[in-house]
Amino acid sequence: MKLQPVLLIIAIAMAATACGKVGDLEPRTGNSLPPKAYGQMTAQTAAILLTASVQARPGRTDELLKRSDRREDDPFDVPPGEEPIAFKPEKPTQSAKPNPK
Repeated sequence: MKLQPVLLIIAIAMAATACGKVGDLEPRTGNSLPPKAYGQMTAQTAAILLTASVQARPGRTDELLKRSDRREDDPFDVPPGEEPIAFKPEKPTQSAKPNPK
């Protein structure tokens, strides 16, 4: 059985994955972090720069349904080939009411 080459490949893969840097991020030699922006109280740090803003990652709410009202039937939700039902409002809208003078 040729188990020896498989074990060698697995050992090389494990050794390669263990080579990651563990520690704080720092700028390269000769470079510095970006200067502090106008109106900012403190200078930028790697942790601040890596934190996503609220606009980039908005918060999630678990309550997706605020009201549980029944939807009215959609007259245009018909199978292909059928004509939609004409819209007949039951209640007159404000624009259809006569203006009393």
